[in-house]
Amino acid sequence: MSRPARPPAAARSPSLGRRLSLWLGLQGLAGALAVAAAVVAVNAWTLDARQTDLLKVKSAVVRQELARPAPAGAAHDLQQHLAGFLAGHEAMSLSVRAATGELLFDSMAGAVSPPDAGPLRTIAWRDRWPGPTGRPVDVVLGLDIGADVALLQRVAWIVIAASVAAAMLSSVTGYALVRRGLRPIRALSIALAAMAPSRPGVRLSDSGQPAELVPLIQHFNALLARAEEAFRQLESFNADVAHELRTPLTTLIGSSELALRRSRGLDELREVIAGNLEDLRRLAFIVNDMLFLSRADRGARARRAPVPSLAAALSDVVQFHEPGLDERQVALVVEGDGRGDFDVALLQRAVANLLSNASRHALPGTTVLLCIEPTTDRVRLSVVNRGAPIDEACLPRLFTRFYRDDPARQRADAAHHGLGLAIVAAIARMHGGTPFAMSRDGHNAFGIELPTGEYVAGAAAVGTRR
Repeated sequence: MSRPARPPAAARSPSLGRRLSLWLGLQGLAGALAVAAAVVAVNAWTLDARQTDLLKVKSAVVRQELARPAPAGAAHDLQQHLAGFLAGHEAMSLSVRAATGELLFDSMAGAVSPPDAGPLRTIAWRDRWPGPTGRPVDVVLGLDIGADVALLQRVAWIVIAASVAAAMLSSVTGYALVRRGLRPIRALSIALAAMAPSRPGVRLSDSGQPAELVPLIQHFNALLARAEEAFRQLESFNADVAHELRTPLTTLIGSSELALRRSRGLDELREVIAGNLEDLRRLAFIVNDMLFLSRADRGARARRAPVPSLAAALSDVVQFHEPGLDERQVALVVEGDGRGDFDVALLQRAVANLLSNASRHALPGTTVLLCIEPTTDRVRLSVVNRGAPIDEACLPRLFTRFYRDDPARQRADAAHHGLGLAIVAAIARMHGGTPFAMSRDGHNAFGIELPTGEYVAGAAAVGTRR
């Protein structure tokens, strides 16, 4: 039986410090070699210019010698003058040959060239001797540049060796500096390793950190705060869900056990089943609302469509709540209108939850207002009722799931499970808007503010008594 193949080992991440040190070394080497090349080029140009000037000066002297009148024994006299000209200039050579091929002077004649003789740089021209009217001669003046070539080679090797040494030194010192510069990152890594779910509230400190790391630390701390808040909300949500589901489940279990203890008639069983069905429906409502909120939290967006009149689109919801409001002796008035791109079904659900919330807390004999307030690119839907004032500190938490800490917002009966305003806030987010709540002078207002999309909110305001 063959063994399963092992997965390939993960490639080790390259060290940032080593890469920076390597790049610093390579850049130092490149810069040093560029300087070395410049030094060698300048020396080569200087030596070339010196050689050119020397050959020009010496060739002028040779021209003067050839231009002098020739006395008796002219060839011998010319050789003496030229030999005297070359005295003390061992690096120079001279050859004068007549156009007929006769050799008049050669400084190298009879001499043995040393084995380490370097290359020659020559200058040649045709002249006349003796004097301007003499016979034509070919002159070759040479300069041994071996010493200059050797000097240039030594300079090149010295500057190259110095460049390599400087690059190595730069790489070593650069590595030390990079490691020192990366100490804050290693300190952050140690601080991150010390963080654990068992130590909530721990944050990274940005004091004394480099300016480049401060935004990263701040963003990470903000992300950590959001994650902890989301974790706390999840724990609270799980606890609230368990609390909400426990009561109907306990009721279902108790009624079912009670029904099974003894024989019962058909009518009694129907009554038990009807009671259980009511609790099951409540469980179904809770589950459906939780699924809706879960989709909204995962980023579900509203399916927008043109709505020419919000008042008309919400008329069915208003008519549905009229009987319940009449029983509590509460009137309903719709004020304003608007248009835009909205998900009508979601807006109807949000307004229904707002009206249901207002009907439970409105004082008898008062009026509930459904206000539609358009602006240039947004529309504001709010439900206003007279009721018990709400503490300012509780207002931001009223859209939290299962929130029930405020006595003024207690549920009137078991049919309402505390997700209505949370669903309103989710619908606002799905439209790219925000929920709001206000309590002032005995008037409580809950609503949502939404962008209208491509359509501009209508300016007309219509008041309708319902």
